[in-house]
Amino acid sequence: MSRLLHRMIRMDRTQVVITLLLVVFGVFMVLPLLFIFNNAFKPRSELFIFPPTLFVREPTWANFAALSRITEDSIVPFSRYLFNSIAVSVSGTLAVLLISALCAYALSKHSFPGRNLLFAAIILSLMFVQEAVQIPTYILVSELGMMNSYWAHLLPHIASPVGVFLMKQFIDQIPNELIEAGKIDGAREFSIIMRIVLPVAMPAVATSAILQFQTIWGDPNTSILFMQDDTMKTLPYFMSTLISASANSVARQGAAAAAVLILFVPTLLIFLVFQRKVIATMAHSGLK
Repeated sequence: MSRLLHRMIRMDRTQVVITLLLVVFGVFMVLPLLFIFNNAFKPRSELFIFPPTLFVREPTWANFAALSRITEDSIVPFSRYLFNSIAVSVSGTLAVLLISALCAYALSKHSFPGRNLLFAAIILSLMFVQEAVQIPTYILVSELGMMNSYWAHLLPHIASPVGVFLMKQFIDQIPNELIEAGKIDGAREFSIIMRIVLPVAMPAVATSAILQFQTIWGDPNTSILFMQDDTMKTLPYFMSTLISASANSVARQGAAAAAVLILFVPTLLIFLVFQRKVIATMAHSGLK
């Protein structure tokens, strides 16, 4: 504390004002996190109190117990939805990283006809929101016979324009001489990617992993569009059904708050672990 005060004394007036503003904005941005964590442990009486309170007064685990009881009489338990989400998110993230790395390496270090046009098409695809391609994606998944399977969860997410763009920005900075030296030593293309390219582009890999994991982990659309069997659906879909019926919107608010926390914690932990990599990626890729 004394060291912090000493640093503030050495600052000029402008620096002190900027620091205080950043602290205020930082506290303001933390408020939603506090709300999510406290809401999950509030009893029903505090969930509907007016005016609402930010901090829980009498914390309880009843919301998590209620979340588990909801599926006790159901064929599909809560653990199945959670398992599907974990399996799809982890495997989907790994698949995206591998495919994005291969694509970015080819675009960056290999010369072939239409390379610039292909990269321009990838950048152009960033303009399209997910809703704009749902019908073509549904037709593709249906024609490939992937309905009601884990492949239907993965296929819509495998092609990641953001991942390709971020990795290409890093791979462009790798000297061609380093890659040529690897080839002279007998390394094949895949070995070069795994042993030379990816370690250098690790900030972009970490950032792509965070973004893709968040996208897949919180996406209920694949369960809604491609899954008829409830045992193949994921946690975001289950959470969307908790308060979908108006008769249960009040009784299930506590369980929904607990589900929101469970859905939020993994993405928060991943971001906290790799946040330095994200900052390095933004600095190298030119993103603001």
